[in-house]
Amino acid sequence: MRSGARRIGVTVVLALFLAGCAAVTTSIEKRDLDVQVKMSDTIFLDPLPPQARTVYVEVRNSSDRPDFELAAAVRQSLAARGFRVVEDPDAANIILQANVLQVGRSAQSAADEALAGGFGSAIEGAVIGGAVGYGLGKAGGHDALLTIGGAIAGAAVSTVANAAVQNVTYTVITDVQISERVRDGELVSQSETQNIPQGSAGTVTQSRSTTTEWRRYRTRIVGTANKANLTYEEAAPVLVERLTQVMSNML
Repeated sequence: MRSGARRIGVTVVLALFLAGCAAVTTSIEKRDLDVQVKMSDTIFLDPLPPQARTVYVEVRNSSDRPDFELAAAVRQSLAARGFRVVEDPDAANIILQANVLQVGRSAQSAADEALAGGFGSAIEGAVIGGAVGYGLGKAGGHDALLTIGGAIAGAAVSTVANAAVQNVTYTVITDVQISERVRDGELVSQSETQNIPQGSAGTVTQSRSTTTEWRRYRTRIVGTANKANLTYEEAAPVLVERLTQVMSNML
């Protein structure tokens, strides 16, 4: 029995050591805030003379974080870059439309997948965080109680360490459409096709062809902020600043 208790003690000490090492490593490697903003597609617009640099901005937020506000910052940034922000889309030569789809904690792999999918692609649910792994050997013989006891003790220690130091990533996924008014006398022909689910096994396909005076470009912008024990309150302002910078620099 003493041998079994000794094995449990060794297991707990080993788990504590491994979990502590992992927590310290994370806190050191992720001590600085790392913010990255990437676009799925590059957009090129024709240059405009100063008097024609008018833009209409429409930014929506369909995420579960309505406090994540981009519209005012984007308008202010565009005005600082020499654009005249107008309230009437008919008076604009450029229309910038954006929809914030997701704001919150997620895995980096989920952010990469959302970026690769591009504008309009589905956003899969992301697993939040990850546990620090640890290994447990056999307690000896067929003593299942000792194995379970050591595992529970090791898991408890690892959980405490993980609760103290976590590698946290906040992600913002935004779809952007930019419409550029064509020159006088020009028209753009476009066709649209939409497949609508009908019941469990069918679809209805609708299509139309029209002409318009707008050329349209679409991209997806994904911003990530990563740091040990990062909070939303710390991540949100930096993500707003970087996303605003990217959007305004597209024009």
